[in-house]
Amino acid sequence: MDATTEHSSIDMAVKRLALALDALDAAVERRRESDRDEDTLAQQLHTLGADRSKLAAALDGETSRSRRLEATNRDIAGRLDQAITSIQSVLTAHGAAEEA
Repeated sequence: MDATTEHSSIDMAVKRLALALDALDAAVERRRESDRDEDTLAQQLHTLGADRSKLAAALDGETSRSRRLEATNRDIAGRLDQAITSIQSVLTAHGAAEEA
């Protein structure tokens, strides 16, 4: 091999090595971005899980409160029915007494 051919082969090898190193750098950067995306996604999942837990606890509390309110409402409705019946009895008795 003459010096020119040898020099040209070395230049080509250096260029191929530079291209391979550039490709490796690009692959490493893509991997870093992917890892950052995974970390961000993991944090978002953690946050969503915490939010879900808070919402579930709030829903349980509101469900319990709703059941108490329904029970209180039934109790009040029963008392109102009794009061209406009592008032009607008094009015009926009072009307019968006036007629007599």
